Amino acid sequence: MDKTMMGDGAVSEGVFDRARLFWLSVMALFTAAAGLALRGAIAGGLKTEWIDPVAPLQAGELIAGALGAAFLGFAITLFVTSALLDQIGMKRMLLGSGLCFIVGTAAIALAGTIASGMTIYWIVWFGMLVSGIGWGLCEAAINPLTAQIYPEEATHRLNVLHAWFPGGIIIGGLLGFFLGDALPWQAIIGLTIIPAIITVAMAATTRFPPPLRAQSGVSFGEMMGEVFRRPSFFIWFGAMFLTAASELAPGQWIDVALTNRVGMRGILLLVYVNALMFVFRHFAGRLANKISNPGLLWLSSLLAMIGLYMLSLAQSPAAAIAASTVWGLGVCVMWPTMLASVAERYPRGGSWAMGLVGSAGALASYVVLPRLGAMYDEAKISFAGGADAYAALVGEAKLAVEDLAASASFQRLAILPLILLVVFGIVILRERGKTRAQLAGEAA
Repeated sequence: MDKTMMGDGAVSEGVFDRARLFWLSVMALFTAAAGLALRGAIAGGLKTEWIDPVAPLQAGELIAGALGAAFLGFAITLFVTSALLDQIGMKRMLLGSGLCFIVGTAAIALAGTIASGMTIYWIVWFGMLVSGIGWGLCEAAINPLTAQIYPEEATHRLNVLHAWFPGGIIIGGLLGFFLGDALPWQAIIGLTIIPAIITVAMAATTRFPPPLRAQSGVSFGEMMGEVFRRPSFFIWFGAMFLTAASELAPGQWIDVALTNRVGMRGILLLVYVNALMFVFRHFAGRLANKISNPGLLWLSSLLAMIGLYMLSLAQSPAAAIAASTVWGLGVCVMWPTMLASVAERYPRGGSWAMGLVGSAGALASYVVLPRLGAMYDEAKISFAGGADAYAALVGEAKLAVEDLAASASFQRLAILPLILLVVFGIVILRERGKTRAQLAGEAA
């Protein structure tokens, strides 16, 4: 324990407990992840019950757009609140995060009881957006908080913290799978409210360290200057867009697109991949110390590219598991390692720098998910021979066309980590060049 000030800046004789703050961060992130998994798990049921009857030809794009709304809320919230972290306070952000998950989840689950037709869809979309706002408030607080209370081991602690993101997806995914036949999907998505209430209770009773800028002495203007005066930051911003799209977009799409094609529920593949993430994120910090953050990210991009291409070809449970293993090992450390890389390279950027790259990651999924759905819709109509021909398909013939469309969508996704291979390769070469120049200068 360390004596310090309260989270809103007022001097206090009390103490803050690093372990309690860390586990509060874990619970908040677990809530966001469990909600993400449960939304993915119920997407098929939601699509079948509410979207297919009113918009069958655009159903893929519409459900992907609704799922993507959570990432839009995440991106905007993270962008705005990371700059205002000290003014709002970490405690208020985490309280707001839990409340948003409660309200957003309730809107999704109750939409069908208060509306009809396409109005239901827009209420669901709104619920997804509010849930994304809760996720953004969570990430805006917990990442700088963890870096602040563990400055000596930021990469390791951020990876351990974000191991609980796949942990939440595992629990949420398994609940979605095993309760799918016993409960309506509305009840399943409602399970998100339980950890959200725990997050609110913990945040309300936890003391926080002083505002980050008050502790570091870096003004808001200096924090912004750290970002805008160093153009290299925007390379990391763009890379975060692509790494998140390689991880999060396929994760939300996998149950909708692959369940029929590979002969097993896609949500189980997502659970399996996140089990890999949960384990390997505990060791990522040590691995990064051996091969550097850019080296780890380059290797991750290579595996992600191969894995996504393998997913596009998978037609059996065994092939799907093999492909998911390669893809999962690729994406498992991308998000926390990107955050740690920015924290280490742009230390005076503080919560603003971390929030910017986080918002880039969230925005990626908002942009990519609807495009994935649109590509899927375009492909299924093309493979069927036209909109009328697709509308006339039933049974196995319809599933065959949708399977081909799913394959095409994953093949196009594999392009994203291919671009990252080039980006991180250039970063590695530049940093090696700088190191050699420094050594030569010291030798001279």
